[in-house]
Amino acid sequence: MTHETTTTLSGAEVLARAKAFFADRVPANAAWPEKEGPGFVALRGQGGEEISVAVAAASNGTRVRASTLLFDQAIDRFFSTLPAAEVTQ
Repeated sequence: MTHETTTTLSGAEVLARAKAFFADRVPANAAWPEKEGPGFVALRGQGGEEISVAVAAASNGTRVRASTLLFDQAIDRFFSTLPAAEVTQ
């Protein structure tokens, strides 16, 4: 499933927070960086399951997209820790 939100944080801060969150805050479903670049991080967790997080500049902050097959609840929890950007029309 793919999840999306927009935050006031920079892309680099979102990716740093994602790496820390999934390594430390979700002990039963921990995941660690496998691949990363300036606009994404791919984390690998239990049973080889993947979480992909990508960031891109948006007019009102940073757009964050995350996809996974197993970690949907953990992604929702991670997104709830990000300060939301105002919605623009």
